[in-house]
Amino acid sequence: MWKKDDPKPEGVSGNSVASATPTLAQPSSSAPVTAPALSGTPASSSRAAACISQGIRIKGEVTGSEDLFVDGVVEGKLSLTTNSCLTVGPNGHVKADVQAREIIVRGKIEGKVTGRDKVQLWSTGQVTGEVQTDRLAIEDGALLRGRVEAGKPLNKVPEIKASAATATGKSSDSASLSSGTAAD
Repeated sequence: MWKKDDPKPEGVSGNSVASATPTLAQPSSSAPVTAPALSGTPASSSRAAACISQGIRIKGEVTGSEDLFVDGVVEGKLSLTTNSCLTVGPNGHVKADVQAREIIVRGKIEGKVTGRDKVQLWSTGQVTGEVQTDRLAIEDGALLRGRVEAGKPLNKVPEIKASAATATGKSSDSASLSSGTAAD
């Protein structure tokens, strides 16, 4: 609904556009900084992502519960909780174990990458290390070196073992009942 309402006032009423244009023109200088983060994660949320820009270098542990756009250097551990999305920009270089619901790689990651929902490697993306995720998307030109575990865990194998145990348990139970019935 917000998306439908927002374009109508801008396109329909010229006065509100004129009054809003100076307000929008001032943040436009900072808009290119956040635009890559939003264009990289259009489906995840409408809120703005936190940003570690190109000139920033962080050593240590980074944790959070919001979306994060990394275009700088992060070394150590990077862990995002809940519905957070991590986007490593084209200039980003992450030497860390990374955890988030969704991970989009446009730069470089060295370490263990754990995307609870999905991991996307864009054509400029490079991952060296281990990748664990339910869904993995790799564009032409992306580089992936290391071990990959993609897809949901197989629960069928334990189910088969459980059903086999149940079947043998039932046959022994029925044998017990038979012997119990014979004893009566």
